Amino acid sequence: MDLGLDGERALVTAGSSGLGLASATALAREGAHVAVCGTTPAHVESARDQLSATGDGDVRAVEADITDADAVEQFVEDTVEAFGGLDHVVTSAGGPPSGSFLDTDDEDWQRAYDLLVMSVVRTTRAAYPHLADGGGSVVNITSRSVKEVIDGLVLSNAVRRGVLGLMKTQSREWAPEVRVNAVLPGAHETSRITDLVEQGVERGEYDSYEAGMAEWSEGIPLERVGDPAELGETVAWLCSDAASYVTGTAIPVDGGSTRSV
Repeated sequence: MDLGLDGERALVTAGSSGLGLASATALAREGAHVAVCGTTPAHVESARDQLSATGDGDVRAVEADITDADAVEQFVEDTVEAFGGLDHVVTSAGGPPSGSFLDTDDEDWQRAYDLLVMSVVRTTRAAYPHLADGGGSVVNITSRSVKEVIDGLVLSNAVRRGVLGLMKTQSREWAPEVRVNAVLPGAHETSRITDLVEQGVERGEYDSYEAGMAEWSEGIPLERVGDPAELGETVAWLCSDAASYVTGTAIPVDGGSTRSV
């Protein structure tokens, strides 16, 4: 399906790995010019190579810390200058540390808020004038934890919900020029999960990598962990005119694992 994104200009925060990279790859495959940032030089370089090999659009891959306000603003400004404008923003961020409420201190809360919420605030605030200029879209990658709490992930459960409140507010304040949505991923076979499974194999918790992935798949109605590309395709669709009447919506991409309505 041609989503009509050829020549469109997209920026993806924390897009040098994981679900951010999967989203950037889906956009590049549709012919979009794509800019991504990350903090690990090897990941940034690898993302540049992958995206350049995926589509015919221009690619920018730079080092930038999304918890640094100046770095975020510079990333947006440089992308607009390089591409001559901006049509789509996808916000992504690494997951905060796991832990229970009583094991989480004030510094943990502040770091999680800066990472998960303020990075979205700053990115979208800097991007808005360019998106509104010609119409555009924002897609926030959050987590299914915003709908159904996950044991041991108090920071993700509590802090990520701020992004949904922001998304819903922006979708009303910025309509009709800019559409704003969110995706709520469940377990996907990113490097974070593969590393955890491989470590489990080394410790003898799983007989094999396949056995570990099977355990991660328990409780998921579709009986498997997601492919990051599937999340990326959903993000690309939300950016496209095929989703032109979709805004203010949070879409779970979790194989049906979320039980709440």
